[in-house]
Amino acid sequence: MLKKILMFVAMLYAAASFAAVDVNKASAAELDGIKGIGPAISEKIILERKKGNFKDWNDFIGRVSGVGEATAAKFSAEGLTVNGSTYAPPATKKTSDKKPAAETKSAKDEKTVNPKK
Repeated sequence: MLKKILMFVAMLYAAASFAAVDVNKASAAELDGIKGIGPAISEKIILERKKGNFKDWNDFIGRVSGVGEATAAKFSAEGLTVNGSTYAPPATKKTSDKKPAAETKSAKDEKTVNPKK
């Protein structure tokens, strides 16, 4: 059973590898085959590619008008690659509203002791 599962996963991986379309090598017809890319966007991609190959996804997003991070993520999920790599959205820096541990007061510090006279 395990062999069948591993074989199935391997076949899916192989199929996904062959389905990848590199933006620097694809023809207009291959670009049109990506869900979400129509003749207008494929024309923009090819015109920008004539100026020079795309270095990475940020270069692709910056040079092709109408393509932002969300659109790039969709294209990548459909099989589009830039130099063989899929789109990975930039990591967002998590900011915390909590104060650092050194600045917070402990429960002991907040209690006041009333000495008896």
